[in-house]
Amino acid sequence: MNSPIRLMLTGGGTGGHLFPAIATAEALCDRLPGSEVLFVGTKRKMDKASLEQYGYATRSIHSKGLKGKNFLSLLQGLLVLPLSCLEAMFHIVRFRPHLVVGVGGYVTGPVVLAARLLGKATLIHEQNSVPGLANRKLGSLVSRICLSLPGSEKSFPEEKTVLTGNPVRKELLELSEKRKVTKKNTFTLLVLGGSLGAHGINKLVTGAFALGFSDMEQIKVIHQTGPLDADTVKADYKKNNINATVAPFFNDMAAIYGEADLLVSRAGATTLAELSVLGKPALLIPYPYAADNHQEKNAEFYVQGGGAKMLTEKNLTAKTLAEQLVELVGNPEELEKMGTAMRNKAFPKAAERIVDECLRLMNS
Repeated sequence: MNSPIRLMLTGGGTGGHLFPAIATAEALCDRLPGSEVLFVGTKRKMDKASLEQYGYATRSIHSKGLKGKNFLSLLQGLLVLPLSCLEAMFHIVRFRPHLVVGVGGYVTGPVVLAARLLGKATLIHEQNSVPGLANRKLGSLVSRICLSLPGSEKSFPEEKTVLTGNPVRKELLELSEKRKVTKKNTFTLLVLGGSLGAHGINKLVTGAFALGFSDMEQIKVIHQTGPLDADTVKADYKKNNINATVAPFFNDMAAIYGEADLLVSRAGATTLAELSVLGKPALLIPYPYAADNHQEKNAEFYVQGGGAKMLTEKNLTAKTLAEQLVELVGNPEELEKMGTAMRNKAFPKAAERIVDECLRLMNS
């Protein structure tokens, strides 16, 4: 098929779900110019702002998460499901997509289910090593399941799965291809806690710099804090005379990644896919309350390859983190080795592979 198509993408609730969807949409529109893309997601303002930044049309439906909820929240989530499906059907009938692709998150469930009920071709993409509830339930309904990491195929019908990797946005792929090596006088540490930030990481990193280790005085810090901790983190760095750029969220991640020599980060699947494509070494501190401990399992794939080191938040102190940073900052050969190992775990063609599967599915 070489003619333009209409693709409906659904998912969201975190940047980790949204950015692979954006990357897939970019790859499809490059492959089939003139194609139309519609995102159906949550009412989250960050999702809408990110999608509008890339020029994609959006719609939202009423939907609530089910996993890990108390009885009342679970009941509310179940009661809203029929409305969610009806709203999804309305958007599908109006848009008339050739294909509906779900990328995870609770909003994926009713939209993909509605698409199947209306006879549409459906595909889901799973970013994590341990699939989320929505994707696990949809595995038996959809025609194709694209996976980001080896091992997650155990949760799905084997004949439907294909390992594609996790798509990375075009601007990051372009940055990866440049791979400019420039001599810098400063060492830059990038701290990421996901799109919502990570209070635990914020405290650990600022605590590490507050210890006054002389080897850390020359480190420049770029710190994405999330919306709640920005002012506190900024004040902590200022008090300790640390050269730091602090913001709740950075939109131009290509520029930020381009400066980074090392990361301290959560182990969300999309962040790890981006780091691997860019060949960035990392100290990973998985979110300890992630569903099914999936962040730790995500991290293991990259740690075993030698591209990252994993630290468990429960047992981690600011002093231990500072010692790890000092050790790596003073060892450029080790950082270069880790960066190469990280790149060896990358799937730079993930978005193209997913588009291949979409077109194969439509032509079958």
